[in-house]
Amino acid sequence: MIDFSLSHDQKKLQLKAREFAINEIIPVSRKYDQTGEFPQEVLQKAFDQGLMNTIFPQKIGGPGLGILDTCLIVEEIAAADPGITTSLFDNCLGAEPILIGGTEEQIDRFLKPLTEELKFIAFATSEPGMGSDVAGLTATARLENDEIILNGRKMWVTNGGVASLLSIFCRLEGTKRHEGITGVVVPMDTEGVKIGKPIPKMGHKASNTVMVRFDEVHIPLENILGELGKGFSIAMQTFARTRPTIGAFACGMSRASMEYAIAYAKRRKAFETEIANFQAIQFMIAEMKMNVDAARLLTWKAAWEADQNRDNTISASIAKAFATDYGMKTVSDALQIFGGYGYTTNYLIEKLFRDAKLYQIYEGTSQIQRMVIGRYLLTKYNPIFNKTFT
Repeated sequence: MIDFSLSHDQKKLQLKAREFAINEIIPVSRKYDQTGEFPQEVLQKAFDQGLMNTIFPQKIGGPGLGILDTCLIVEEIAAADPGITTSLFDNCLGAEPILIGGTEEQIDRFLKPLTEELKFIAFATSEPGMGSDVAGLTATARLENDEIILNGRKMWVTNGGVASLLSIFCRLEGTKRHEGITGVVVPMDTEGVKIGKPIPKMGHKASNTVMVRFDEVHIPLENILGELGKGFSIAMQTFARTRPTIGAFACGMSRASMEYAIAYAKRRKAFETEIANFQAIQFMIAEMKMNVDAARLLTWKAAWEADQNRDNTISASIAKAFATDYGMKTVSDALQIFGGYGYTTNYLIEKLFRDAKLYQIYEGTSQIQRMVIGRYLLTKYNPIFNKTFT
């Protein structure tokens, strides 16, 4: 039997995250957006309250929560500030390759210290000339004795400027495309690791984003995740498990945009009445609610499948594409309801509009998600009507 209700513990978790967002994030959101300062103090409070490292196993001191639980937290906090939430969630992204492809010893060695005090682990796949095409990465690794030596650059590394560890994917020298891709954990204080300046961005300004360069970086073989040259599947599994959370990001941002638009429409007057009385406005707000609820259900389904250890590749792509595309539409329509005021920095809707676009880009663009879905339908989907009707 299908049951869409949350458990008692999940409701408590949702409320805890909501109260944290209202009390700790909204009051400082504008400041961090204007200064671009890394929200260390906010993240410390989130760490202290158990709202970070959510997927870290209990045996190493983590909360031991699932992907769906994480989505509940992310939606609430992203409704307050998507940029701060990106930095808050990134430890889960950085840890996921280790949890998927690492040994018990590696999980304990790399992740347990992150549960004892506030530290950061970043994730790096994209490069200056390569984004969604993971098989096209060019950062290389060569074997020498008991070490792997890294060279190359990684781009768009969230929390890269503050992290102590970095989960990266590179390729063994002499290999092409999927062949030879390898996951490696890199301590950021290793000689040859060079961190660039924070990259200026349109939105998500509270999120630290840098380029990282590797120049003859010597890493012990014990830091390799899984088998040498077999890392592509780890990378793909990582995205399948983290993309539902991006859907939750978009749900939170969309819901906040809708609520801001509702409040504004109730008090803004035109033609001697509140604009909420106009059918055109009511239709826009109704569509916002439809899209937010649909996106949330798709996100929860993809997260639930991940928690059940099912292959959620397709559901994750569907959730990510739908939630982020319609999230962009929702915040755009919300800003339209605000009219000229929405285009100013006097209202948070302007900030959410700038933040929203990134969701359609990172962790696989909306177009990449459609490629994943389309290829599945044309090659693996089992149709109910398996013959042609004319």
